[in-house]
Amino acid sequence: MTGILELWLPILLSAVVVFVVSSIVHMALPWHKSDYPKMPDEDKFTAAVRPLAIPAGDYMVPRAGSMAEMKSPEFAEKLKKGPVAIITVLPGGEFTMGRNLTLWFLYAVAISIFAAYISGRALAHGTSYLRVFQLAGATAFIGYAAALWQMSIWYRRAWSTTIKATIDGLLYAMLTAGTFGWLWPK
Repeated sequence: MTGILELWLPILLSAVVVFVVSSIVHMALPWHKSDYPKMPDEDKFTAAVRPLAIPAGDYMVPRAGSMAEMKSPEFAEKLKKGPVAIITVLPGGEFTMGRNLTLWFLYAVAISIFAAYISGRALAHGTSYLRVFQLAGATAFIGYAAALWQMSIWYRRAWSTTIKATIDGLLYAMLTAGTFGWLWPK
């Protein structure tokens, strides 16, 4: 068993490495450029919904208020007529990345803490690089990628977007695993 405090360096360094590499993946490479295509007739759409002043949040349209309403002919007609949508509305105003980048870094730290905790409970000092890589990597992969799949299962997010994000998660997990394997206490 290895104490989590002994793993502070791989925790922080792996989070920094993931943060830097993810920034390159998302800003310098065209990999995610097609994830969210432009809305057809965007100007007409925004002109139509702007007067509604929809507060920031997640919405489903149409949305039944009960199981009984969901089974009603009126609700079935709404579904048939469409559109059927799940929409995330962000706050209006200037879009800044500071908050998002800070939260992303804290998330990377949290994933590394989980990888450290699970690996530390199972592995002793001097464990081989490959064994540390396997356990820390599997834990990090679950944190970075597995939870994304339910968005395609339940909310019909494009599988291509989920698969690309899963590949990103595999890359981040491998970077985390490599850092832990390299810096594992001897």
